[in-house]
Amino acid sequence: MEDADLNALTAKIDQLIRLAEQLRTENHQLRSSERQWREERARLIEQNELARHTVESMISRLKALEQDS
Repeated sequence: MEDADLNALTAKIDQLIRLAEQLRTENHQLRSSERQWREERARLIEQNELARHTVESMISRLKALEQDS
């Protein structure tokens, strides 16, 4: 193998190593972001359920007041 071919191969390997590291970093960031979005989604679902129960309770109380009248 000639020096030029070896140098080109070495350069391509170095480039692939840099790309792999870049992709690993990006993947880590995306997984972290996904985890944060999932946590926020779970929190919002919980808040929505709490609000729904509160509204249902208020409606029940209003119906009870209406029947008492």
